[in-house]
Amino acid sequence: MAVNSGASLWGPLKELWDTVEGAVWRRQPESVHLLDLQLKKHKPNFLSLYKNPPKSAEQREKVRKASTEGIAIQGQQGSRLLPEQLLTEAFILSDLFDIGELAALELLLAGENQQPHFPGLSRGLVAVLLYWDGKLCVANSLRSLIQSRHGKTFTLELSGELVALTTRFTDELMSQGLTRRLLTLVSEINVTREFERLQKERGLGNEKHRKEVSDLIKECRQALADCLFAWTCQSPLGKDDTLALVAHLETVTVEADGSLDSVNLALVMALLYCLDVSFLEQGTEDREDLLQALPLLTEKQYVSAVHSRLVDGRPWKLPGLQAVCRLAWALALHALSQLPQGSALAEFTEADEALADQALLGGVFLFMTEGMLGCEGFTHDEFYTRRLHSLITDFLALMPMKVKQLRNRADEDARLVHMSLQMGSEPPSSLRKDLDHLMILIGEFYSKDPFGLELALEFWCHTESLQHTSLQGSYLGMAMQRPPHKQVVLSKFVRQMGDLLPPTLYIPYLRMLKGLANGPQCAHYCFSLLKTNGAPHGDNMQVTGSPVSWEHFFHSLMLYHENLRRDLPNADATHYRLPPIRGITQRELDGLTSFLQLLCTIITWSENARLALCEHPQWTPAVVMLGLLQCSVQPVLKGELLLCLAAFGKSPEIAASLWQSLEYTQILQTVRAPGQKQAAGIEVELNEIESSCEEYPLTRAFCQLISTLVESALPVNLGAGLRAPGFQPYLTFLRDAVFLPFPTRAYRRAAEKWEVADAVLEVFHKLLRDYEPQPSDFVQETVELQGEQVLAHKPPGHSLMFHLLNDSPTLTLCLSLLEEGVRQLDTYSLFPGKKQLESAVLHCLCLLDLALQKEVVFMDLLRESQASLIVSPLEQLLQGVSAQSRRADHIVNIARYLYHSSSNPEAAFQSAKILQRIARYPNIQNRLLGDFTHDQTVSDKLMAGFVECLDNEGAEEGLEKGDDSEPAKKEARIRHETQIHILNLLITSLELKTPNLALYLLGYEVKKPINSTNLQDAGVLGCPRSCLHAILSLLQRGSERRSGPVLTSQAPHLAELCYQVIYQLCVCSDTSGPTMRYLRTSQDFLFTHLQHLPFILPGDEISALSQMSWLMKTAAIELRVTSLNRQRSHTQRLLNLLLDDQPPDGETGMEESRSVSGFLHFDTVSKVRRKLLSVLDAINFSQDVPELLQLDFFERTQIEQVIANCEHVNEHGHTVCNVKLLHRVLVAEVNALQGMAAIGQRPLLMEEVNSILQQVVERNRVRRSLSAKRHALQSWRGLVETLLTACPADLIPADDRQIIIRDLLLDLHDKVLSEDSAGELMPIVAGAVFTLTAHLSQSVLSEQQQGAGLEGGSSSGFASIANSALHLILRKLLDFILCTGGGFQRLRAHLYGALLYYLQIAQKPEEPDTLQQAGKSMWERLTAPEDGFSKLQRENLAIIESYGTALMEVVCRDACDGHEIGRMLALAVLDRILSIDRQSQWLLYVCNSGYLRVLVESLRQDDTALQTLLSPQPPLLKPLYIYESKMALLTRVAKTGQGAVELLRCGLVGQLVECQVFDMVPDSDSHRVFGQRDPSGFIPSPLDRYRQILLPALRLFQVILTSTTTHHQQGATQVLQWLIVHADTIQGLLRCQELSMGALQELSLLTGIISKTALPGALEGQDVNSAALPEFQGHISRFQRQCLSLLGRLAGSERERLLKQAEIAAPGDPAERREEMEVAMQQVCANIMEYCQTLLLQSSAQAQFSICLFSPSVNEPASRDGHTDLALPSALYSRVPSLGLVLFLLKNSAADFFRFHQSHRQALGKLQSLEQLPPEELKELCAALVSGTGGVEKISSVQRSLLAKRRLVQLINNRAKLLALCSYVIETCLFVMWRHLEYYLLYCTPTDPKDSLMPGASAYRSRLTDDSFGRALGLSRVSQQDLEQLQSDMGAGFGEALQRKLLEVEGLYSQVRSRYTFIQALVRRIRGLLLTYFRNT
Repeated sequence: MAVNSGASLWGPLKELWDTVEGAVWRRQPESVHLLDLQLKKHKPNFLSLYKNPPKSAEQREKVRKASTEGIAIQGQQGSRLLPEQLLTEAFILSDLFDIGELAALELLLAGENQQPHFPGLSRGLVAVLLYWDGKLCVANSLRSLIQSRHGKTFTLELSGELVALTTRFTDELMSQGLTRRLLTLVSEINVTREFERLQKERGLGNEKHRKEVSDLIKECRQALADCLFAWTCQSPLGKDDTLALVAHLETVTVEADGSLDSVNLALVMALLYCLDVSFLEQGTEDREDLLQALPLLTEKQYVSAVHSRLVDGRPWKLPGLQAVCRLAWALALHALSQLPQGSALAEFTEADEALADQALLGGVFLFMTEGMLGCEGFTHDEFYTRRLHSLITDFLALMPMKVKQLRNRADEDARLVHMSLQMGSEPPSSLRKDLDHLMILIGEFYSKDPFGLELALEFWCHTESLQHTSLQGSYLGMAMQRPPHKQVVLSKFVRQMGDLLPPTLYIPYLRMLKGLANGPQCAHYCFSLLKTNGAPHGDNMQVTGSPVSWEHFFHSLMLYHENLRRDLPNADATHYRLPPIRGITQRELDGLTSFLQLLCTIITWSENARLALCEHPQWTPAVVMLGLLQCSVQPVLKGELLLCLAAFGKSPEIAASLWQSLEYTQILQTVRAPGQKQAAGIEVELNEIESSCEEYPLTRAFCQLISTLVESALPVNLGAGLRAPGFQPYLTFLRDAVFLPFPTRAYRRAAEKWEVADAVLEVFHKLLRDYEPQPSDFVQETVELQGEQVLAHKPPGHSLMFHLLNDSPTLTLCLSLLEEGVRQLDTYSLFPGKKQLESAVLHCLCLLDLALQKEVVFMDLLRESQASLIVSPLEQLLQGVSAQSRRADHIVNIARYLYHSSSNPEAAFQSAKILQRIARYPNIQNRLLGDFTHDQTVSDKLMAGFVECLDNEGAEEGLEKGDDSEPAKKEARIRHETQIHILNLLITSLELKTPNLALYLLGYEVKKPINSTNLQDAGVLGCPRSCLHAILSLLQRGSERRSGPVLTSQAPHLAELCYQVIYQLCVCSDTSGPTMRYLRTSQDFLFTHLQHLPFILPGDEISALSQMSWLMKTAAIELRVTSLNRQRSHTQRLLNLLLDDQPPDGETGMEESRSVSGFLHFDTVSKVRRKLLSVLDAINFSQDVPELLQLDFFERTQIEQVIANCEHVNEHGHTVCNVKLLHRVLVAEVNALQGMAAIGQRPLLMEEVNSILQQVVERNRVRRSLSAKRHALQSWRGLVETLLTACPADLIPADDRQIIIRDLLLDLHDKVLSEDSAGELMPIVAGAVFTLTAHLSQSVLSEQQQGAGLEGGSSSGFASIANSALHLILRKLLDFILCTGGGFQRLRAHLYGALLYYLQIAQKPEEPDTLQQAGKSMWERLTAPEDGFSKLQRENLAIIESYGTALMEVVCRDACDGHEIGRMLALAVLDRILSIDRQSQWLLYVCNSGYLRVLVESLRQDDTALQTLLSPQPPLLKPLYIYESKMALLTRVAKTGQGAVELLRCGLVGQLVECQVFDMVPDSDSHRVFGQRDPSGFIPSPLDRYRQILLPALRLFQVILTSTTTHHQQGATQVLQWLIVHADTIQGLLRCQELSMGALQELSLLTGIISKTALPGALEGQDVNSAALPEFQGHISRFQRQCLSLLGRLAGSERERLLKQAEIAAPGDPAERREEMEVAMQQVCANIMEYCQTLLLQSSAQAQFSICLFSPSVNEPASRDGHTDLALPSALYSRVPSLGLVLFLLKNSAADFFRFHQSHRQALGKLQSLEQLPPEELKELCAALVSGTGGVEKISSVQRSLLAKRRLVQLINNRAKLLALCSYVIETCLFVMWRHLEYYLLYCTPTDPKDSLMPGASAYRSRLTDDSFGRALGLSRVSQQDLEQLQSDMGAGFGEALQRKLLEVEGLYSQVRSRYTFIQALVRRIRGLLLTYFRNT
């Protein structure tokens, strides 16, 4: 048998109570089934109620061996060894409660588990609590089950199924003898006896433990007695059970004060309900059923047995109780006799009169008053009240003769008393006072009405139809309808008793009326009765009316006043100490007191009565009462008079005049008459009379009067004319005479001390509550008084603030009162005045809270006013040292009230509020932390207090403040608000620097580094229960059920704050580690809670969104952290939870059925919505905005201005309008209006003010709602981005990833594009769309790289995501762009980014150039199927074009104007669309709509901005980026002929010609000089920046030149103009000494442009100014010369040096750098050779007239110290490069070609066998693309092969490009050589000096001199020797080997490229030329 560590005597019983409570009281769904299971399981516990499991030797042995052999524990594997100490305790516990040893052991183990919830108690003490708690759970469950039965008295309106279940179950228990068992237990369980046993075994701990144990035992007894009471309310008891109950009551005794205890009261009430037949009068539909079930009618034996038992003469221990039972039985018999079935019981029913007599003899009414009403439990149950009411009214209605007898006897007694008084003898002792007692009972009973039932209405009857239709009796209907008989009888009783009232009954009758006047309608009837009683009379002073009437009473008062006033001596006399001359006798005093109390009750309830009496011209009650207060009467009477005045003061109209009267009569002396020696008035009475009597009724009543008057009206000009006006003298009296001396006065009644304190503090509280600091309070004003200037008084609130913000006696006393209060509460004992002390403490706390709340404004105003007051902030004063304890413990004392939250929720609430206000100040946090932690016991108590407040289960949210009618609801609301304040305190503190109070309360280390904290579950390693545990247990409640955490729906705001605290702990770097570890390991917190997302709360959307926001933010952190720490399983679990669209296991259908129907229903497996998407669904994008104000009186613009002025940012960061402030401003405005018209319209104005306020409240709500939505959406976006970015990519497979992104994108778009979505949410959505599209693009691309992309466009489309889905995404994206309209440009930047990423998907990845295309014929290529990329691109374009010009307009507008980033992205989008737009629709639009011209013309404006970029300081780079984007777009436009022409038409080149930035070349090493190099490497050097400006322009020119075909000379000419305008710069670049990579790029572009433009014929057809022509031609020839010299440098041996230099300069990626250099150099060579070719071709078609560019010498360049040297035969050709250079270039190019070809082949081979490559080689390939040393190691193998593949493709394509360039260079070199050789060897005539007259030479010479070019090259003479040398060198250089090589090049390359070159032909011709010349010579 395993031990249950939850303790079978506690855990299961607690669970039982939870189930019963859930089913009966909380009405949870599905609870009936659970309840049924629990009842079946626990039936034995109910049958043998409170029977403990018996001891046994076997168990004892088993427990004894647990320390050596171990014992099995449920839910744990193996057995566990228990310590000896524990077993010893178990045996003690077993003996103590007489329970089985195992059960005792279980209790102790449970006690050990629960110990953290009971700080300061050992496990044994906790076990004692659990034992009794288990018992209480059973009793409570039983009581609830019985209460849920169907019956005769009440119904809980539960479902029929539940009622049937509980009725069946409880009937069964009853049949098994439940009543006897209950009665036995009530007798057996006795607190004193239990305590003695516990004391003996040391089973009692501290005061709190004792209190808790005694409370539990008392509650158990009470619950058991209540079970019986609830049963009898619903169903009658059987005969035996009723007799057993009577037998039990016979032995009952009373408490010390003569009242029954609440347990016995419940049993008495149970018997009264057994004997109740009044329910039969109600005539409900189930009356017949109830009659059948009533044993009184159906069982004769029952009646006979009960009758004989009650009539039986045996006296009970309480004769009064016997009398009550007899009376109830008599009434029951009487009622039975009226029923038709009662005739059978005639023998019994006739005894009713006799029984009633016996009851009266037993003093029944006296016992009911003292014994039953005196019990404090009486007012706790509505049905006690109802039953007693029916008992009293039945007696009056059913036994009128008995009542008459009572009256007659009373009259008789009154005569006897009168006679004895006349004769001076003692009245006879045998007088019976039954009628007095009855009246007093009625008075007492009805004066308490805690449930607001107003049962006394049955005593009042309409005599005449009342004018007030609202006032109806207890019956409904018309005023003329006849009231029920009973009501008539009762009303008659009230009236007749007042007729001819004997003096002895005067006071009881008044007391009865006072009770019957309790309630708004009753008070009105009573007022009318007293009004009609007063008979009309003439002027004579004889009063003939009834003594119980207003007339009589006020007349008497006036007479007393008249008589006493005559005795008033002058003010100086010391009459206060003399006995009154004509005093009021004690009987008169009692009578007056009773009447004053009656008056007080009536006017408290009825405002009409108040006004009617006060305005009565003859009675003038206020004046008379104030007059009497000045006479010498007893303080008690004065107290009553003041209380009456206080009741009158409830009406503001009366209050205002009362103030003036009070001031006039000088009850409190506020004006000293000149020459008056001493004070008079109430102050003297307090100090001299009340103090010596040690009783203070007058002072208390005065405080109450002032309290009421202050609340109703506080006149500012009180006392004007006689003194400085204001309330100040009253405040001074209350403070200096009442409050400050109260602790030192003597009190006869101990409780009165606290009553005085409470009364005066209440006034202070009200004054401070209503005070708002105003600037005028700080200005010292004076008033004129009898010709003198005296200082004016400040408002009372100002004075109180001043005293609280100084170390004044008032503050000191308040703080010591708080200390005293907490000390008294710590004793947990009852003492006189406890309630008043608690109330006084509460007022003190409220005062401190209000002072803290108002001090900021108060001190600001004080500072601004520069007044001479000195105040200190209260939070600093609270750190002062206490006079009593000599320690700075004020704040600790305040915090200690949290520990008493269970008994004093309001004090705890105020304490939490004060602490939250103090915690805002960072400088106090450290002190607080020290104060809270320096004493360990105090520290434990404080922690326990905070935790207890948070743990509270009784807290309830959503109760409005106004809904405090039920104390339970009010308490629940207060407890909830306490939790809110504590959480806000934690949140505020966590934002401050560490260590702070919150960290201590949440259980972190504050004395060591915080991140070293190791959080544990409460109780583990001695870890106390902290606020963090409390917060988590609040959140975890119900999280295991499907409905999710209970807190999120029951207390949404509380849950939101709990989640926020947890997020703050996770986000703070110090606490993040420990918190997340604890949440992950001990709690599995995030997974549990994310499961239940989204939280849907129909009533409170804002809180639900906030809860989700904090939770998602925390989840994002968790995903990031687990990913970083490589905790893959954690990350995977969360990802699956958030992203899965398959239902979790166990929710789907059968697996087999799925597989079978798989092919039938494609993809229709029941899918669930992804968690992430359902969270998005929960964020409602639409927002209802309040309509505009419709105002009739106020001006709208002004009102809007006022509203704007009242706005502030609240603690949550929302801008909201302060509604209270706005209300004050508007009401002041209305009050300021003058004139009659304004007064007439005031109601309408106030109505409009109200509508404005409602509007503002609605606006605030909308703002909060939008803010919550934004917050939730941002958190959602953060979570999504973390999922996609931070989590390892392989956790979500690529195909799933794409589908998930698709779903997210489509849903986001659907929500944001709906009609009513709020614009405020769009930016966040746009950001999310951007990120998601980027990830989609990446995912698709990486999938294609891995080879999954289908080459030939498959059926479903592209990659894993279908084309249709991609199209849908594109459409939504474009819709989103269009719906943003004119504004939102920054938002569109995100969308353009997304669009670019999207369009990137259809971009074909780089493919290796295998040089194999020639294998396919042209036809094959044309008919090849369209690949996936082109197809998608074509479809994308069709979609884009379907949007027409609307989209074009938006994009173009954004490209031309607006925010920089938006412009760049719009330009990029245009560029991208133009690149795929084959139909040129967009191009046409851009050109025709003028946007292109705007862009072109903006280049001029960019010029100045770009010039600033070239300064050495790193500037803002925005202009550069925009310029680059523009140039990229223009280049794209220029790629089509049509676009290029359009650009030229727009004057593009002209704009660039005017840009001066191109001439501002920075020094190449300027960045070294200034040392301004940006350390991050992000900002480029000035030279690099210059190149970033120049290169795009050059590229653009190149594209324009290529696109405008040769027919368009215009382009070439314009570009040439640019070259000439910037000639100096360009020549400088061409001469560049240091050929870096950048310089080579410049050169390759420049030479390309020059080769196409700087041609001799370029200027011919143009209208160039003839004067400028020579200069232009000079520039052109200079360009030509520089190009040729550049060729010399690059083709020569400098080339190798440059390549080496490149490798050294870039150590990171030398291979790539070298490749780029090689390409650039080859490109320059190719461009220059092309230039030479063009020049040769342009000069002439035949060689004989061609110009010569190279000298006829074949000396190859040789390296001399690394410098290029073109060695020429003579100085003659010093400026002309030799033909040897071309030959050298040819040879090198041929050699390079083979080198490159070899490399290309190898790379291709590697690419084809990539899988087989060794890892080392893979690493080597990756190294070129990955920066950093360890970079390659960290990459996964899949990534590695992808990178290697990319690198190989790069290498192959680089080689292919080089091969093309080499091949071209070879061809052009051969052509140039051939043309030169042909000229030199065939047409050139040698010019030796000797035969200079030859005609050929002169012709040639003349040609050279004519031609500018020939002249420029200086080829003036070529000798015969040169030509021979040329031929021989050429023959040697252009040998067989070279020729073979060249032909091989053609074979290898040209044919493969399906491009036939002229290499073979040219080689043949050159060979032929050389041979021919050789032969000729």
